[in-house]
Amino acid sequence: MSAPVLFYGVPEGCSFGSIVALEWSGLQYRLCRVEMPSQVSSDAYQRINPVAETPTLLTADGRLVSQSVAIFHHIGARSPDAHLVPPHGTPAWDRFNEVLAFLNTGFFESFAALWFAMEHGSSGPEKAGLERMARTKVRKAHADLELLLGDAPWLTGEHRSAADAYFMGIARWNDFHKVLDRRDYPRVHRLHERLASEAAVRFAHAIEHGEAAAGGGGFLGHVPLDRIPAEVELRGR
Repeated sequence: MSAPVLFYGVPEGCSFGSIVALEWSGLQYRLCRVEMPSQVSSDAYQRINPVAETPTLLTADGRLVSQSVAIFHHIGARSPDAHLVPPHGTPAWDRFNEVLAFLNTGFFESFAALWFAMEHGSSGPEKAGLERMARTKVRKAHADLELLLGDAPWLTGEHRSAADAYFMGIARWNDFHKVLDRRDYPRVHRLHERLASEAAVRFAHAIEHGEAAAGGGGFLGHVPLDRIPAEVELRGR
């Protein structure tokens, strides 16, 4: 396959951010839709990603890259003119990695108990305890991000980056779980609204919902999971 393939999870996968980043990159790419939890834990997908998580990127040269942070760096390195990842060794690079690390830990993890309670059918006191813990964490994560943002229009300063794409993929989980009113965190709300107006974000939403979507020109269509060549596992590991 000459163009990379991004395996993205639905519904509400954090892989949403990787779709946005690919759109911003200008690179040509294909997508492979992975239903959660059914397909993501199947043998067909676990040969792609043994820990049964999305996203995974099948690179243009046939390697497999998993974890959002690694995928963002891969995309950024192959689309330098898009400025999705700042130049290595610069202050902007340090800021990018600082913000991305926070999103990948504190912000992402704050929602974990809510997803666990839903996916594992928790009920009664167990569910109430998980939700109470998660809601406290989600509010703290938003407060921390409010401080981290400062007065800059984007997470890394004056220019958007892959970190903003990742933020949007996670921030929308609040719309699903309805933990808080984002307007109580004005800087976070401002960033969310700015991103919501981006064509790449609207495209990613349409893709997830199975709607007709017109991208920026790099999207070459979907590849079904069962059409991914069997030799991919051997070439990618």
